[in-house]
Amino acid sequence: MSDTKNFKNPDVLVSTSWLAENLSNSTIRIIESNEDQLLYHSGHIPGALEVDWVRDLNQPVLRDYLEKEMFEKLVSKCGITKDTIVIFYGDKNNWWACYAFWIFQLFGHKNAKILDGGRLKWEKEGRALTKEIIKVDSTNYTAPVRDDFTLRALRDDVLAHVKKNGKLIDVRSPEEYNGTRLHMEGYPNEGAIRGGHIPGAKSVPWARAINTDDGTFKTYEELVEIYGKEAGTSDTDEVIAYCRIGERSSHTWFVLKYLLGYSNVRNYDGSWTEWGNLVNVPIEK
Repeated sequence: MSDTKNFKNPDVLVSTSWLAENLSNSTIRIIESNEDQLLYHSGHIPGALEVDWVRDLNQPVLRDYLEKEMFEKLVSKCGITKDTIVIFYGDKNNWWACYAFWIFQLFGHKNAKILDGGRLKWEKEGRALTKEIIKVDSTNYTAPVRDDFTLRALRDDVLAHVKKNGKLIDVRSPEEYNGTRLHMEGYPNEGAIRGGHIPGAKSVPWARAINTDDGTFKTYEELVEIYGKEAGTSDTDEVIAYCRIGERSSHTWFVLKYLLGYSNVRNYDGSWTEWGNLVNVPIEK
């Protein structure tokens, strides 16, 4: 389905050429998830449905993700069954596609893949885009209770992890990491009072995993150099990744878990918006 690049789990990716040849494949459902909420309607891969990260993936009252019944309703509306292969792609080098992928994993949908290169590569290759939104037959999808333990780290998990000197990857910009900026350049501050990083965390900005020319993932060997040799982690370590609200770190989580084959990696979605506001927790600058 994709160039393997020696990844531990190459089947979790599909190439643009494979997808172009399989647009009419009834076993797949293509999902576009973007930061830019207008982008899907300006043109998308034929047959793709939109999953909006704000509207579709969040619980509207709690600062949390959608619950079991909401997930079932969303997935059923998209015509997805347990056997459907869901292929995610989007803007920002699949940043939000990996976020949606991660949430689908919290509900146990293992038949999921990422389009290597996302919108960027598809568009650069001049492949077809459409404004037509397909109609699909709803299904009756039944999901397990959301798993908040295996792939997700909550603040108490992170506090315990820090106390035992566990491995942490801060995927934000260097300025956010060193505390000179409370948010990404060009973005609003999302509520953090303090700047800095969680004690012991290594700085590895999320986009370092990507080839900037076409948005594809770097090779296994290149990623090992970044996350292994530079950040000092290995595939047997317990690793927690975090950013500002958990979206950039879901991208790094995907790289560590699937492309590098880390056996125990979690995404701390509370991230700096939560940690930077917590009373009586340590930070470093």
